[in-house]
Amino acid sequence: MLAKTFGSALVGIHASIITIETHVGQGSKCYLVGLPDSTIKESIQRVESAIKQIGYFFPRRKVVINLAPADIRKEGSGYDLPIALGLLQASEQTKMIGLSDYLIMGELSLTGEIRPIKGALSMAIEAKKQGIKSLILPRENAIEAALIDGISIFGMATLRDTIRFLHGRTQAPVKAPNIGQQAILYEDDFSQIKGQEKAKRAIEIAVAGGHNLLLVGPPGAGKTMMAKRIPSIMPPMSLREIIETTQIHSIVGKLSSENPLVTERPFRALHHSITAPALIGGRTNPHPGEISLAHQGVLFLDELPEFQRHVLELLRQPLEERKIPISRAHGTVEFPANFLLISAMNPCPCGYFHHPDKPCTCKPFQVDRYLHRISGPLLDRIDMHLEVFPLKYPEMFNGKASESSALIRERVIAAREKQLLRFQNTRKIQTNAEMNSEQVKQVCLLDSPSSNLLESAIEKLQLSARAHDRILKMARTIADLAHSSTIQAKHLAEAITYRNLDRENWSG
Repeated sequence: MLAKTFGSALVGIHASIITIETHVGQGSKCYLVGLPDSTIKESIQRVESAIKQIGYFFPRRKVVINLAPADIRKEGSGYDLPIALGLLQASEQTKMIGLSDYLIMGELSLTGEIRPIKGALSMAIEAKKQGIKSLILPRENAIEAALIDGISIFGMATLRDTIRFLHGRTQAPVKAPNIGQQAILYEDDFSQIKGQEKAKRAIEIAVAGGHNLLLVGPPGAGKTMMAKRIPSIMPPMSLREIIETTQIHSIVGKLSSENPLVTERPFRALHHSITAPALIGGRTNPHPGEISLAHQGVLFLDELPEFQRHVLELLRQPLEERKIPISRAHGTVEFPANFLLISAMNPCPCGYFHHPDKPCTCKPFQVDRYLHRISGPLLDRIDMHLEVFPLKYPEMFNGKASESSALIRERVIAAREKQLLRFQNTRKIQTNAEMNSEQVKQVCLLDSPSSNLLESAIEKLQLSARAHDRILKMARTIADLAHSSTIQAKHLAEAITYRNLDRENWSG
């Protein structure tokens, strides 16, 4: 007898529907075909034990299990459940109603319990596209899949429960999670940081417009402390952003039953020993890297010059295109990488170049060599460069209250709302930093004094065309924060001050 059901294979962050056909006939061997990896081949042992635990038997006849289409490589243990159900149906040990109407995925333990899988949300998205109305998934994965409306998700805990359900037992589908705009409480708040008003202002502009930021300063200036508080001033995530981010984290197995959805913007702080595949993604069947896990959130690189140069250079394309393609012999996949880059560094090897009190012990060539560990093209793609200096003792203990993250977030949200309205007819753009050159020309109009100021800055600092556009985008964000419909000279002047490393002879 032949039994058929559906599963799913992951290709990048997307899924493909897999038809799982099981035939039991005359013979004595078991064949698993359709380009399965070793994990799927091992599933026969898990399936045999699981079905014996609930009173069934593994057929001692010829069994052919086909995973179609055969040109897509299948990997992972999520095919255990559909294979087990197909075997029981094809060997006529039980008759399950509408088995071929479901997309079924789940790993089996030897006792028949169903364990969670990766990529359930991507599978639900593809199932809806292909007209499959019902999914049977591990109970731990059901909530993330229920984000997609128009399909029914049934969460199962054991193989026995699944068989009873397919025998006709009534079970309500999992309800879609309530992801209303709930306030997220952050332990780290900007109110805990004394002084550093210029740096806080730069961070506010960076978050409001999606501009990448480099903080340069000596040890103890508070660069890392401020960076860690950036998520507390970012706007809440929209449903689209939650789905995109949850989809990526689901594929790499970062979700749990306690946190089945990503509703808080990611903050990925990387160590400088990170490798290229860990940063952008890798493996034979490519999986997302850190820049994709930071999608819709913050990617923080502390001690920027300590990263391997070839690893840093990999950031150049995703910073421009906000996605990262990864090519392998069997094809190319693209991962989203729309993140806010926040980086920090010392100004020199000893850390005290430009320090107001402590003398720098480095030679001029050492300072220059240290700064040149970051290439010009990469530095050009970082919108804002800001020097941060340590506070004096009176500034740290003056008793003056610092502004809270909640107040800063209100201004950021107001500026973001202006940008969403501005780009409402351009679906792919949400922030000023994402504008292309043509949009900059249309949106960032300057009056004559402002135009002359920018021309003078470009000539004096010898800025590139890319830096020219980035200054205009920053000025537009500063104007949005000031509730100004036009870019004024003061907005442009402030934007120019955030190109510190473009200044002539900055390092010497």
